[in-house]
Amino acid sequence: MTLAHKLFFTSIFLICLSIPAFSQNKEVEIKIEKILKGMSIEEKIGQASLKGTSSRGKGLSEELKAEVRKGLVSAIINLTDPINAAEIQKIAVEESPNHIPLLFGRDVIHGYKTIFPIPLGLAASWDMDLVERTSEVAANESYSKCINWTYAPMVDICRDARWGRIAESPGEDPLLASRLGAAYIKGFQGNDPSKPGRILACAKHFAAYGATEGGRDYNTVNISESLLRNVYLKPFEASVKAGVATFMTSFNDVNGIPASGNKFLLKKVLRDEWKFNGFVVSDWNSIIEMVNHGYCVDEKEAAFKAASAGLDMEMTSLSYATHLKNLIAEKKVSEEALNEMVRNILRIKFRAGIFDNPYFKGREKFALLDSNALALAKKAATKSCVLLKNEKEILPLAANKKIAVIGPLADAAREQLGTWTFDGNKNDSQTPLKALQQTYGTTTISYAAGLSYSRSESEEGFAEAIATAKKSDVILFFAGEEAILSGEAHSRADIRLPGIQEQLIDELYKTGKPIVLVIMAGRPITMEHILPKVSAVLMAWHPGTMAGPAIVDLLSGVANPSGKLPVTWPKEVGQIPIYYNHPNTGRPADPKTFVGIRDIPIEAWQSSLGNASHYLDAGFAPRYPFGFGLSYTNFTYSDLIVEKTTLNTKDNLVVTASITNTGKRKGTETVQLYIRDITGSIVRPVRELKDFYQIELNPGEMKKVRFSIPVSDLAFYNDEMVYQTEAGAFKVWIASDAESGLEGDFVVE
Repeated sequence: MTLAHKLFFTSIFLICLSIPAFSQNKEVEIKIEKILKGMSIEEKIGQASLKGTSSRGKGLSEELKAEVRKGLVSAIINLTDPINAAEIQKIAVEESPNHIPLLFGRDVIHGYKTIFPIPLGLAASWDMDLVERTSEVAANESYSKCINWTYAPMVDICRDARWGRIAESPGEDPLLASRLGAAYIKGFQGNDPSKPGRILACAKHFAAYGATEGGRDYNTVNISESLLRNVYLKPFEASVKAGVATFMTSFNDVNGIPASGNKFLLKKVLRDEWKFNGFVVSDWNSIIEMVNHGYCVDEKEAAFKAASAGLDMEMTSLSYATHLKNLIAEKKVSEEALNEMVRNILRIKFRAGIFDNPYFKGREKFALLDSNALALAKKAATKSCVLLKNEKEILPLAANKKIAVIGPLADAAREQLGTWTFDGNKNDSQTPLKALQQTYGTTTISYAAGLSYSRSESEEGFAEAIATAKKSDVILFFAGEEAILSGEAHSRADIRLPGIQEQLIDELYKTGKPIVLVIMAGRPITMEHILPKVSAVLMAWHPGTMAGPAIVDLLSGVANPSGKLPVTWPKEVGQIPIYYNHPNTGRPADPKTFVGIRDIPIEAWQSSLGNASHYLDAGFAPRYPFGFGLSYTNFTYSDLIVEKTTLNTKDNLVVTASITNTGKRKGTETVQLYIRDITGSIVRPVRELKDFYQIELNPGEMKKVRFSIPVSDLAFYNDEMVYQTEAGAFKVWIASDAESGLEGDFVVE
C-alpha cells in the first residue's frame, strides 16, 4: 500500500470517528460558498493578497486603508501596533464589501518579546514538551499585540553549516525535525487556534531549501525524488498531520522548477497525497522572482505559473493583483481555480476564529516577559547548551577561583538574542557577564572584552585582556558570531570564529591559564586551530533573553549540561556537506586503513592509498557526531536485547537496554535508537534515527529503556517511488550519539 493510500484511508477513518467535527467543517464550507457567491473577481483576487511593510515599517498608509476598504487585501504583514491593527480591522469588517476580517502576520520565530534560543539551539534540547511551551509563550505574547499568524516553524532539513538559515533549522535529521515541527505547531495553534492566545502556524520553506548548492541562500537545488521524499519532505508531511494551518513556498528551484510555481510540490504532494486543506503563501516576492530564475518571461507569466501550481496567497509582490483578472479573462486561469484559492484562505480564517473575534478579544490578559516566560526562557537556554569538551573536568568551575571574563559575546545583549528577533529588546537581555557578576561578585570576576564585537580586527584591547587573564585562575572566553551573521542572506564560506577571535585566544593561551570557551553562534563553528588550546567548550548557540543566568548555572554546576547536537559538527568547512545518515559508498572509510596526508612518503608510488572515501587532510570523521553531548556525569549502556530477531511487516521492533549513571551527579541523557537497512533496492543510510527518550538518573541509578517501533516505520521510497518496508537484514543500536552504542541484529521477512 502506498503512502497516499494510507493517508486516504486514515482520513476516512478519522472522519468516521468525528462526525461532530465533520458537521462543523460542512457548516464552514457552506459559509465559504455563500461568501464566494457575493464576491467580485477583484475581491477574490484581494483575498490572495498579503500586503504590508518591512519589519521596521510603522503606521498605516491611506493607500492601504483604501485597498482594505475595497476588499483588496486579505492579510497584513509586520503591523505590530494594536491601535493600527484595530483601525484597519474595523475597516475590513465594517466597510469592505463582504466584511471579511484580515489576518495579521509576523515573523515570530523563537519568541516575541521573551526570546528563546534559536531553533537550532532548541533542537539541541531534544525536548518536544519544552519546544511546545516556548511556542505557546510566543503565541500568547504575539496575540497580545494583535498578531494571529506566524511564519514558523521552519522545518527545512539542513546538512550545510555554511547556510545562514541553519540557525532557524531543526537540524539534519527528518525524525527529530518532524517531532520538533509538530511541537512548534501545537504550541502556536493549540488544539483550537481560534482560542485567545493562539496563532496560526506556517510550515516553511516548501521545499528542500536547506539543500541549496554551496549553502548559499536563494540558490538552486538538484535532488533525486527518493532523497526528497525520504529526507527533506518528511517534516512537512508531519506538519500536515499536526494540523498546520498554512504553508510557505521556498525561494529556491527544485530540479529546475521554482518552488512557487512547482505543481509537483504544491498539487501532487501537498494537496493530492497529503490532503492539505489550508492555504499556501509565497515567501517575500518569491512569485515575481521566478522571472529572475529564468522560469518566467515577466510578472504576468509568474502569476500564471504560481496560480496554476496552486499557490494561494502572494506575499508583498503584486503579480496576482495586477494580472490575475486578465489571465482569467484570457481563460489561462479559470475562475474556479481562483475560487479554490479563496476557499483555502477563508477556511483558515474561519479556523482562526477571526470572523467571530476579529478584534483580539482577551488579548489584555497575556503579558510580555512575565516571570513564568522568563523562567521558561532560562530553562530552554539551559537545556539547549551542548558541552563539547571538558578536559580534566575543569567544569563545573571550582569555588574560590578568580575568573577572567573575556570575549566579544560576554556582554553583547543584542547579539545573544540571535536571528529573526524583530521584537526582542536588548534591554531585556540578561548577559553572561552581568549574571556572573551577580553570582560571584565583582571581586571574583574581572572583565576585559578584548574585542568590541565579533568581527573586530583591532588588537587594541588585547593588552588589557591578557593582563586580566594573568591575574585570574581561569579564563571564560565568550566567542562567536553577532546575530546578523546568521539567518536569511547570511551564508558564510568560512565558518571559523570571525574577526581575530582566534588570535586573541592564542595570546591568552600563552598565559598558561586554562580557557573555557563558550560559543554563541547561529551555526557550528570550525575550531581546529584553537581546540587544543582550550580546556572546555560549551556551545550555547544564540540562547536568547535569559542567556546569562542559564550559562552561569551550567558553568557553576547548578545545572548539568544535557544538550545533544542536532547537526553533525565538521572539522573543516571542506567536509561540508557532512551528515550522519549518509550512504555507505562502495569503499567506506576505515580507521584501520586510513592514510592521512602526513603518512604519505616522499616520492610515493602513485596509488589509491587507503582505498576509501576520505580527505587526506581532514580524514572522514566529523569533529563531533550528530547526537553528541557531554555531561558532568557518565552514563553506561549495557544489556542490549532485541526481543524478537525475526519480524514481519505487521510486527513491532522491540529493543531494550540498561542505562546507568556511573558518575557523581544527577544527569539527563537522551537515549537514541538507530537502525540500518543493510541491503535495499536503493542504497540506504549507514544509520537512521528512529526514536529517542530522555531519562533522568541519580548517581548510581539504572533504568531500563524500551523502544518499540512498528516495522512499517522502516519503510522508504524506492527508485520507483513505492513506499514500503523491504525484507532483509538490519542492524539496530541504542546509543548516546550517531557513532556509538550497543549493536544488535534482526531480520524482516
